[in-house]
Order: sequence, then structure tokens, then C-alpha cells
Amino acid sequence: MSALLQHLPELALAAALAWGSGLRAYLVVLLVGLAGAAGWMELPAGLRVLQHPLVVGASGFMTFVEFFADKLPWVDSAWDAVHSFIRIPAGAALAAAVFSDAGGAVEVAAALVGGSLAASAHLAKAGSRAIVNTSPEPFSNWVLSLGEDALVPATLWVAFMHPVALLVIVALLVVATLLLARAGWKWITRSRRHAST
Repeated sequence: MSALLQHLPELALAAALAWGSGLRAYLVVLLVGLAGAAGWMELPAGLRVLQHPLVVGASGFMTFVEFFADKLPWVDSAWDAVHSFIRIPAGAALAAAVFSDAGGAVEVAAALVGGSLAASAHLAKAGSRAIVNTSPEPFSNWVLSLGEDALVPATLWVAFMHPVALLVIVALLVVATLLLARAGWKWITRSRRHAST
């Protein structure tokens, strides 16, 4: 138990990186890289590559592109489909990198849990966007997108300042994601029933 408490900051950071990657992988890499490069935080050894100017520049450019792609209905759904192959592995890799000094078994465990957290956030995001895109007005899509833009830096800040609170929040977000997935599944089956009648 004491070993777990000793590693709470790393656990919270890994959870925040993985979950945030499911929403905005490029923004997560950019913010953590900038924080490390500016000396605002000491990055774990496995994450120090994020503060390299090349990584900061590439993630900054992709964050800029994603910011606009994510605001356009239907473009955002296509973007999410492509990024299923980027966000989930990125979340797994970032979570594993937090524990790069802890040994192979810990890294693999972190990658498995991190990939799962990234997948839950990504699927909730993509699913909610697919539902919102059926609305004729664009404002709900913009509100959701801007909310995600704000949620990622807020999650990272909480991870650094209040690691226990972050772990509780992530657990609640996973439960909310499961409930959202259940509601989405009901909506899909109900829509199919109405379409067949």
C-alpha cells in the first residue's frame, strides 16, 4: 500500500496522459513537451523526448490542424476514425513511458491500462460526435469540441497538482463513458427498429 501511495504522482500522470490522448493526443504531447522544456515540471526519463524542439513543433502543428478539423461536422467524424489508429497507441505509449525506469512488466501493464483509458475516451468522443452530427445546427459540435480543448489541459493540471483527485476523476469518467456507450447502443438499436418499420 505504501508503495502505491509513493507512486501516486506517476499513476496520475500516466492516467491523465492516456485519457487525454484519447481526446487530443497532439495537444497532450504539446503541453507536456512545453511544460518540460520551460522547466515547469521535471518529466520522467521516458517522457523527456517530448520536450525536444522537433517534437514540440510537430505536435504544435498537428494540434493547430486538429483544432480546426474538429470543429467541422462530419470532418470531425472522419478525423476521429483515422485517429483511432493514433490516439489509442499514443495513450498506451505515453502511459508506458511514465514508468520507463520501473522495468518491463510495469511498462507493459501501464501500456495495457493506458491504451484502455485512451480507447474509452476516444470511443466516447467519437460516439458522442457521431450522435451530435445528426443535429442540423453546428453549435453543439463546436461546444463539445471547445470543451475537449479545455478539458485536456485541465486534466493535466489536476494530475500534477492533485494526483489523488485526478485518479478519482478518471475513474468517474470511465464510468460515465460506459454509461454513454450503453445509451449510444440503445439509441442505435432504437434507430434501427424505427428504420425497419
